[in-house]
Amino acid sequence: MTHEHDPAVRRSPGRPWAIVTAGSVATVMSAPGQTAAIAVFTDPLIDELDITRNALSTSYMVATLLGACALPFIGRALDRYGIGRVMVAIGLVFGAVLVALSLVTEIIGLTLGFIGVRMVGQGALGLAASTAVAVHITRRRGLAIGIKTAVGSAGIAMAPVLLEWMIRHLGMSTVWLIEGLLVWAVVIPVALYFRRLPRPLAEPERSPSSGSISAAAPQLHWTASQAVRAPMFWIITAGVAASGMLGTGLQFHQIAALGERGLSPTEAAANFVPQAVAMLVVTIGVGGLADRLAPKVAVAASMLLLAGSMAFLTLVTDPWTGVIYGALLGASGGAVRTVEAASFAKYFGTLHLGAIRGIVTTVAVGSTAFGPVMLSLGLDLVGSYALTAAILAAIPVVVGVAALFAPEPDRQGQPTG
Repeated sequence: MTHEHDPAVRRSPGRPWAIVTAGSVATVMSAPGQTAAIAVFTDPLIDELDITRNALSTSYMVATLLGACALPFIGRALDRYGIGRVMVAIGLVFGAVLVALSLVTEIIGLTLGFIGVRMVGQGALGLAASTAVAVHITRRRGLAIGIKTAVGSAGIAMAPVLLEWMIRHLGMSTVWLIEGLLVWAVVIPVALYFRRLPRPLAEPERSPSSGSISAAAPQLHWTASQAVRAPMFWIITAGVAASGMLGTGLQFHQIAALGERGLSPTEAAANFVPQAVAMLVVTIGVGGLADRLAPKVAVAASMLLLAGSMAFLTLVTDPWTGVIYGALLGASGGAVRTVEAASFAKYFGTLHLGAIRGIVTTVAVGSTAFGPVMLSLGLDLVGSYALTAAILAAIPVVVGVAALFAPEPDRQGQPTG
């Protein structure tokens, strides 16, 4: 047991603003493993490696699925060895994979690199950052997670604009190398900060519906095996998976999909900006509400936003209608991520939160593997990204309706972990 978990450790806990800032920075640094950032590499990769778009999408799918397989083990490691210690290892591996990607010349090496960045970048680093905030912030946790998610997601969404410019002026290999060095320079110090923080003692029970604190009821800590038996666990997981799968597909093919609607590559890359702004605003708002409202309402609302953005793609005809599309897409993604991170700590406690969220992250990352392929195959079948997206909008509609009727976990009947 590390000092991060030892109740006997009495050093002062980190200041909430510092914890949220560190979590936000770590989330931003997961960008090289996120689809939004990888999307600007797709056309250069197709040209430089002389591969087809379907081959690239398939490589990304296989790599994402394989990378997701490690996340349950990483989640348990966060609980056992401490968030800071595990994050140091994540930072070291992530940076090394990005440096190795700068040397790739064929699709097999690219696939291995994709496995690494999806596993430790999008998956492990994002999981560690959000779990760190959920564990170390015990008052107004939803708002703290909302701010962390908003700032981190905004940084990720802004990254493609900078990366697209860097690739044009410096070349793809140089950009991979710079990303790797930057990850080492930023993630490791952040991890060492979390390494110094003691894990707080269990906090009082919070009512799922009102967010009020009951002094009489202790915090219950569900194990992962107990949590997966709750229907709401799978509803929230399905919402995260739907958002990840469809949002990833739209972002991965964003340059081509918006190009189909008449936008230039630069305009299409710039569309990540309204996504970031909407995500920032909605995520903070949802984070504040997550402390007081039932998560099922937020899940249903985020699914409605996702379905609306996918249907609206058919109406995009210029950069201004593209802004509306991007705002809807960004808002939906920010909302569901905040609900997931806040609600699991609220429902199931924090003692086994890494293991519980490791399962969710595995499903979420695994789902993103299918998004790019689904959009690519849809283009082949119906001849349009927009029409494909409109058809697939039925998925979040189903999840949203299911969320409204799912029962909340009966926490009072569960034993402590």
